[in-house]
Amino acid sequence: MASPTGSDDHVDLYWGTLETAMTNHEKLHPLRPFLKNWIWEHGRIGTRYLDCTDGEIRFDEGKKSRFADEEYIYVPLDKDAVDGPSAEGPAIQEAGLARFLRAAQLGKPEEAGTIAEVQRAVQDCIELGVFSAYQPSAQQAAARYAQEPMFEDEIRAAVVDDVRRIYAGMRKQLALYDFSVLYGLPAPLLISEAPFIDWRARASQALPYVSLPLGPYCLLVGAPSGRSSKIGPVVWKASAALGPLKDHNRHIVEHAKSWLVATTDDQLVAMQSRFAQAESPKPEDESA
Repeated sequence: MASPTGSDDHVDLYWGTLETAMTNHEKLHPLRPFLKNWIWEHGRIGTRYLDCTDGEIRFDEGKKSRFADEEYIYVPLDKDAVDGPSAEGPAIQEAGLARFLRAAQLGKPEEAGTIAEVQRAVQDCIELGVFSAYQPSAQQAAARYAQEPMFEDEIRAAVVDDVRRIYAGMRKQLALYDFSVLYGLPAPLLISEAPFIDWRARASQALPYVSLPLGPYCLLVGAPSGRSSKIGPVVWKASAALGPLKDHNRHIVEHAKSWLVATTDDQLVAMQSRFAQAESPKPEDESA
């Protein structure tokens, strides 16, 4: 992955302590904290994923999720936030988030931290989920404005305005949602580069929820609280089914553009034909 433009200290500030095996020139993918819950540690250590660009199933060795290498454009959504080109992502409390994600995957709420720590971890999850959600809009805007006779700072300002116009209001709404962690799910969830689902925006059968997979067997679900202030406590629910969110995996597959991660090859094989490139027809044998 390309080197960050900011200083190494800046990267540490945003993402916490880097693993000793990681060089100072590697930049962590925003979804890497979640992807750790999909790492296979029986025999070979790594991640099974499907490359959506060619339909190939691959295995990424190790724990660094190197296959997740898309470029991200960060836009602070708070209207009063000062935009700076050095900011690479939302400020996340990595240790607290890692503890929360592990507890969710293990189905052990008591190991997730204090009430305040869990609330902060959930808000960090939503920050990263929304960060991934607005990437298509940000990337398309950047490409569009790059064709105009504009300076780089003007392009950046235009992209920020476009993204804020679409997502700032949504992020403000989500800050007051009630969130539940569904854990112990019977069937494994998929994750892609776009894991945040706004069920309210579906063209058909819209639902008053948002969701984000925390691990193969746990899902974060948000719903309107009706409050105008103060964040409510996070509710943990052992769940034997996804109920109205049963189409989660189908939605993830339909919106994946770069990669899909699963716990087994069987899951990936089942959707491989959707992404496999059509073979070019063989030229006719003129000698025949």
